[in-house]
Order: sequence, then C-alpha cells, then structure tokens
Amino acid sequence: MKGALTDGAGLRAAITAENLGVKYSLKLTRKQTVRDSVIRRVRREGDPDFWALRDVSFSITNGESVGVIGPNGAGKSTLLQVLAGILTPSEGMVEVNGHISSLLTLGVGFDQDLSGRDNIRLAGAFMGMPHKDIESRLEAIIDYAELGQFIDAPIKTYSSGMRARLGFAIATSVDPDILLLDEVLATGDAAFREKSKQRVLELVGAAKAIMLVTHDMQWVKEYCNRAILLEQGRVFLMGTPEEVVQVHTERMAIRRAKAAELGVLATKVHL
Repeated sequence: MKGALTDGAGLRAAITAENLGVKYSLKLTRKQTVRDSVIRRVRREGDPDFWALRDVSFSITNGESVGVIGPNGAGKSTLLQVLAGILTPSEGMVEVNGHISSLLTLGVGFDQDLSGRDNIRLAGAFMGMPHKDIESRLEAIIDYAELGQFIDAPIKTYSSGMRARLGFAIATSVDPDILLLDEVLATGDAAFREKSKQRVLELVGAAKAIMLVTHDMQWVKEYCNRAILLEQGRVFLMGTPEEVVQVHTERMAIRRAKAAELGVLATKVHL
C-alpha cells in the first residue's frame, strides 16, 4: 500500500507501521496430535493463538538505515516479511512510499534448477523489470556477485553464501527506494561483506531507506542511524544504535546467566 505519509519532523516517511500485529493459530491441525494441542494450550494458559508481532509502531524516513535486533524468536524476520508483502498483518497497518527491494522476495523467486544467470532474469521479471533493463544490468550483477564460472551452474549447487551474494547483487541493482535485508551481511567472505556494507551506505547516502535484521552488533553501531529492539513480538526499545545495542547486550547476558543457573539446578536435581 502506498501513501504520502510524513514523520513528526515533516520528512517523507518511506515506511510507517501502526499497531502492527501478526497472529498464528495454534489450534489442532492435521500435523498436530491431540496431546500436542493440549500441551500448547496449557503452556499458553488456554490461548490457542500466538502473536509473533503485537502493537509494533514505527516510521522510517528516506536516508535512514534502521537495524532490527533481538533474541531468536522475537519476531524480526516476521516483521520484514510483513513489510515485503509476504505476510498480511492480522491487525494494524503498514504504508509504504516507494519501491521495495528485498532478498526475502528474491528467495521465493529463485528456481533451484536454473543457473544463476537465468535466475537473475527470473528475479528481474519477478520484480517487474522490463526485459531490456534486465539484460542491460546482467553483466554488472554477475560481476558484483563474484560467482565466477558458477554463474552458469544450477542454483541448487550453490552454498548459502553464494545464494546470498547473488540475491544481494540483484536486490541492490534495481536502485530501490526501500531495501529490506535479513542477515545477508553475515554470509560470504570478509571482502564481500565489506563491499555489501559500502553498497548499503551508498543507498542511504542517496536518500534510500534501509531496514535490516542482523546479529552483528558492530554493524548496527557503525552503519545504522537508528535501531529497534524486539522482544516477544513487541518493540522493547527504539533509539540510537549505541543505546539499543547496549540494552540488548545487557539483557542477553542476564538471560544467559539465568539459563546457566537453571542448568546447574537441573543437574543437581538429577544427582
């Protein structure tokens, strides 16, 4: 959905989310036994629904790079899937002003039996690019991905790092207004990660909006303008990268200490 929204400072908002929620039903399905269903209900105090996201609100303006961090299962990837249009929110709203490019949608479009070269063409068509535009950018995308002779091998023979490099090369070749990334910078060798970071900075400098999910706290502090900490599907904190990273690091240390303590207690019980 597109709109002409602005943030509180009057700048054009690339993405605005208000009271966003995504709910999954944990009711009995064919893949669940009655016992599994009962256990799920008991653990969630009788509630058969699980909220992957709840009451999430934020606004991102052009020229911002926003890092989304949090523990595993916090809802980070779910948030990007909603913004990319892969998931429909159960409540709230999302409005987007501009063309979104995302490795999430590219992953859906990759054909395992086609070569990397043909998958570039397929992904371009999937994103609505005219054929002549795809062909004009083909060699530049291939050079950027640094796959060598593997560009003509089937995608199913690629490592996760090779897929990420190809996906990143395609996603950033279309000059997107908004770029969504999910841990892509954690793959590949150090040289390509650095090149990826420089490309993201170029996009931010060109007044593009970037949102990325990452566990790389150093990247968040060095290259993001803002950060969002998600916990249990909700925004726990939003602010400067330094502040948010520090709070997240401290809370993770507390969780690890409690987990270690429980592990010791469990060991003593069994002795």
